Amino acid sequence: MTVLVISPDYASHLLPLATLATAWRERGEEVVVATGPATSSIVSDFGFSRVNLQLGRGSNPGVIRAEDQPVGEDEALRGFFDATRSGMIETLRFQAEGRSSDLLYKPVEKAREVLAVVEKTQPNQILVDHLAFGARLGLDAAGLTYGDVVLGHPSALPIGEEVYGHPPFWPAAFTPSAQELGELRTLNERIRDRFTAEWNAALAILNPDARPTTDAFAEHGDLLMLNYPEALHPPHRTADLPRHVFLGSAVRTEPADQEVETWLAASDRPVVYVSFGSFLSVRSDVLRRVADALQSLDVRVALATGSSDPAAFAGVPADWLVRGFLPQVTLLERASLIVTHGGNNSVTEAATAGVPQLVLPFSTDQFAGAAGVVDAGIGIALDPNTASVAELRAASIRLLGDTSDEAQSAQSRARALGEQLRAWPGPQRAYDFLASQGTPHARPATAPRH
Repeated sequence: MTVLVISPDYASHLLPLATLATAWRERGEEVVVATGPATSSIVSDFGFSRVNLQLGRGSNPGVIRAEDQPVGEDEALRGFFDATRSGMIETLRFQAEGRSSDLLYKPVEKAREVLAVVEKTQPNQILVDHLAFGARLGLDAAGLTYGDVVLGHPSALPIGEEVYGHPPFWPAAFTPSAQELGELRTLNERIRDRFTAEWNAALAILNPDARPTTDAFAEHGDLLMLNYPEALHPPHRTADLPRHVFLGSAVRTEPADQEVETWLAASDRPVVYVSFGSFLSVRSDVLRRVADALQSLDVRVALATGSSDPAAFAGVPADWLVRGFLPQVTLLERASLIVTHGGNNSVTEAATAGVPQLVLPFSTDQFAGAAGVVDAGIGIALDPNTASVAELRAASIRLLGDTSDEAQSAQSRARALGEQLRAWPGPQRAYDFLASQGTPHARPATAPRH
């Protein structure tokens, strides 16, 4: 059996997809990954074969910097970073404006490239990143069944009256006005309609018999898989989802890092892991504030500086571990707290490790993810632009284990959730779900899927 994994050329997308595919590799089945060259080393590290497929203009091998992006993408990335400094609404507005070009890049061309890859590899099963819209467009037009993996918060697939790009919920630390929310929704509705028109135009070229959609953002594959713990998702929204499976998380196995292992073994003091991922690590001002908040606590800190200048953290305690990149899964196994931007990989991996979370969301579905952490009672969410050093310190103390009922509850709930997720890992859930569906997918056909 051959499994084809289709991913944008971004490490944060490929890593969980590749981790899910290890369930097939461990059963002796062939895994082929279709992605771009920037993440080729990740494919090799997993022991998979690669077929070149560049689904978008940008790429990210692990840490993203504007100067490393193609012309146009670099300015867009700088604009995004600037927007995060203005807050939730401005960031979501900026992201909405660039959505069509970001998510549906050369749709007909990319859809045909995807179908060429399918024809070449002849897979028995296909796993696709839900946000790879061009890839899913091609598969839908050809009538193929595939595993549609929502790697971010489940709200990336709007349901009911929801509009893509407009958060269905967010933490109480954020207080946008009714006018701001109304204007943002109007913008997102306009972007949705434009995006849907582009989708339908490309679909008509690829398969003139296919039925157009009224909301391309709400389109999904028949085999919907959510890389997210059900315990962090509102039950009322779960009830409205189409047929699906919650995978919990896709926690990868990391190679040994001797420096990190030595650092962990040097002391039994509590470990706080701090990371804002590959994108938001550029916000060195917030990372610096977090560092200042933690310095007076009896903890050791592992700080991933990412795309920030390490010189900004030259004055931190000597026993801290400060590097551009750190093995997140390894550190979470020993951490007592994570301070995170709320990216889905960080939230789900911390949940699997049973670690309480201090979430400082900046963009997209991070607001919904942060709300899920708070509502599940396993963490605290603050506004990264306004949270003071004192507020960050107080939240950290509560989550690290003072004598308050809130802290004890967060710790015990996080541990219980971690035990539940580790008992049935995401890759196994994904394999079991697709195996239960019978024949994985039909070969390319002229009949539309819709």
